[in-house]
Amino acid sequence: MRQTPVRHTVKKHGNPQVKIACPISDSRGESLPAINPNKPIKSSRTAARAAMLGNVSPVANSRSFFAIALIAASVAAGCSGYRPAPEAFHAAINQPYRLGAGDRVRVTVYEQDGLTNTYGIDQSGYLAFPLVGSVPARGHTAQEVEAALAARLRDGGYLRDPDVTVEVDRYRPIFVMGEVTSAGQYSYVPGLTVQKAIAIAGGYTARANQANVDITRDINGKVMTGRVLTSDPLLPGDTLYVRERLF
Repeated sequence: MRQTPVRHTVKKHGNPQVKIACPISDSRGESLPAINPNKPIKSSRTAARAAMLGNVSPVANSRSFFAIALIAASVAAGCSGYRPAPEAFHAAINQPYRLGAGDRVRVTVYEQDGLTNTYGIDQSGYLAFPLVGSVPARGHTAQEVEAALAARLRDGGYLRDPDVTVEVDRYRPIFVMGEVTSAGQYSYVPGLTVQKAIAIAGGYTARANQANVDITRDINGKVMTGRVLTSDPLLPGDTLYVRERLF
């Protein structure tokens, strides 16, 4: 239904009269409240409309100005659409997997049953191995840890020519937060995407922004946060945050 423009006349402290037309309706077809540029804006809907239309007179007080500026910034952020994540996000996905705290690996030493076992990587990023002690693992690939273990066993005089194999037995978990049905910690499996992780967490809530999500990722000891599409893959240890939609 076409809305009839509503005109209000405002006069304050001898200032010239200001006439404001309010012909805009909200998404439900309801007429939005009129804007008086000489009074503080208390309604978020009214402030948002003022920010979009630019109906702010020079006599508006500072509280009105800051309210409008804040809401305009929020609207701009929410309408900016998809913003690519840092290049390091995609580079890490295409590179060999690097171990981190919380991972568990299976170490096999040929013909050495006493050394063959599963070992966890502690919070400091070290793997505690019999005979040789703690071996740095965080930020290293499984093949690099293989070489380090073999070198320590050989150089320490324990084995003449050790044959060592290291493979990931269990990846560190991911965390799903925000507007999902069951936020929490979940196991990572290869090939996991944002969309699949949200499904594991029970799906979106009614207030969720389903266009994209924020991912916090540890890359070589540097924590980064970026906005990605729901089709993007995840890495072990990622924290996924589903934002609330603005409208």
